[in-house]
Amino acid sequence: MSTRLSHTVRGVDHAAFPTFDPRGTVRFYRDVLGFPVVHATCALGWGPERHPDFIHFFFDIGQGDRLAFFYYFGLAAPPEQNVGELLRRARHLAIHVDTEEDLLEYRRRLDASEWKCELQVRHETVESIYVNDPNGYLIEITRPLRAITVEDDIDANLSVDALLAVVEEAEPTFERFLQLKAELIVERYADETPGVTFA
Repeated sequence: MSTRLSHTVRGVDHAAFPTFDPRGTVRFYRDVLGFPVVHATCALGWGPERHPDFIHFFFDIGQGDRLAFFYYFGLAAPPEQNVGELLRRARHLAIHVDTEEDLLEYRRRLDASEWKCELQVRHETVESIYVNDPNGYLIEITRPLRAITVEDDIDANLSVDALLAVVEEAEPTFERFLQLKAELIVERYADETPGVTFA
């Protein structure tokens, strides 16, 4: 018999998957289905050694829920039967909680069980804990560190536009992605800042 405690989850924060076709992914979800791009994490590596550079971009699918994709620079799509650890972990479910107290309560419960918390990390706008469930599926429990703003939406769309441009190149790299994003930022704000020279 389970007892419902005061620390409760608030639904799905996001479900995440790798993509090897970011252009098709953005066209399908943003342009065809009309799901706006609302956040992007742009990371020069992350966590473990030799982790590839990546863009993690999010679509709003309503009710505060998001669908997210990872694009890993330099990583080719493997045969489905040969999905490695990186791609297995990219496919995860993120469950939303409201407060640090809630997050720490779930960490306490996990650490007191046979399924210990594997990682606790602060990303750009959320703090998350991670655990593998009994089936080996990666579960993230996440809480907001701050509200998502209009500026976050603008940055996410600049990131996705730069990603779509860089994957058209013969050898896309994270460094080239950053260069293209910087050019888009200059282009976007040049008219709004007359007399300012962007170096």
